Amino acid sequence: MSNAKLVAVVEDEAAIRDNYLAGLRRHGYRVVGFASRKEALAGFANRFPDLVIIDVNLGTEVEGGFELCRELRAQSAQLPIIFLTARESELDAVSGLRLGADDYLTKRTSIEHLLARVAALFRRVEALRAGDAAGERLEQGSLMLDRDRMSVQWKGTTVPLTVTEFWVVHALAQHPGHVRSREQLMTAANVVLDDGTVTSQIKRIRAKFVGVDAKFDAIQTVYGMGYRWQAD
Repeated sequence: MSNAKLVAVVEDEAAIRDNYLAGLRRHGYRVVGFASRKEALAGFANRFPDLVIIDVNLGTEVEGGFELCRELRAQSAQLPIIFLTARESELDAVSGLRLGADDYLTKRTSIEHLLARVAALFRRVEALRAGDAAGERLEQGSLMLDRDRMSVQWKGTTVPLTVTEFWVVHALAQHPGHVRSREQLMTAANVVLDDGTVTSQIKRIRAKFVGVDAKFDAIQTVYGMGYRWQAD
């Protein structure tokens, strides 16, 4: 069990939190639960988890989960984050993913489906770290992706991508000039998103690259079809 992944659940309702913790524990994960954003941040200062499941509405903080996601992303670009909430609006999903979450599920989701999404995220992290020798590093012009270190550089400067964003860029850059549909990008990132949310992910990725290079334009939109990576 010492090598078991540590999953944190940040949920203000004790019964719901305990149900998630019990399900995760049954599947071999080490678990820790927190009722608020402040509790979580204090706990993470002692031991950073391998994955975090966050409720958006945390007690008196209506959007405390979004704020916690921002704070965690400032500490780690690669930490897998799942939002699990009673809210079901598309706006909430887009907001969560724009902040850097890797997945977004509603509380109507079964515990079995949640566990499947947790396992899928861990597989993606392991895939990044365990790429075969020939595929550990991908270089396309000014872009360098290192799967072993889970890092992305553009013109020698690190671009802080999340796990989901990494896979989207990887899928595009693997075949420069080839159009990748939204469905193909979702498959590569192992997430299920609507078209609008995929668009939001692309906007977020572009913004991060522009943050290190104001002239970045390698990700091109092919209207009605998808996106392509244009090598420089």
